[in-house]
Amino acid sequence: MISLNYIIAMLLFSIGVYCLLFKRNLIKMIIGLEVITNGIHLFLISLGYREGGGPAILSGEFLTNLKIGEYAAQAVDPIPQALVLTSIVIDICIIALALSLAIYIYKKYKTLNPSEIRGMKE
Repeated sequence: MISLNYIIAMLLFSIGVYCLLFKRNLIKMIIGLEVITNGIHLFLISLGYREGGGPAILSGEFLTNLKIGEYAAQAVDPIPQALVLTSIVIDICIIALALSLAIYIYKKYKTLNPSEIRGMKE
């Protein structure tokens, strides 16, 4: 059975692709890019989730109650969490660069419509 997290991740991804393809405003396209990455982050975190799983960090109570093999079978997968944390940092840099370029384009061309910007030459 498909989890609700996967459905929401696909919905976020679809909304972001819609914004990138059909919106004619650079700011809305940047927001669409952000929504796509949030959908991907939710998908990756959902892949590593285990129902009833514990944290990926070993602590005293888990070491006394469980053997290491049993703990590894019940722990949440930490790899998707690490990937998403790295991706969030990269995403912040990309969005900051895209927004600064949008501000520069608006100051120069007085429009945020990509089709109008393509026609302008200086």
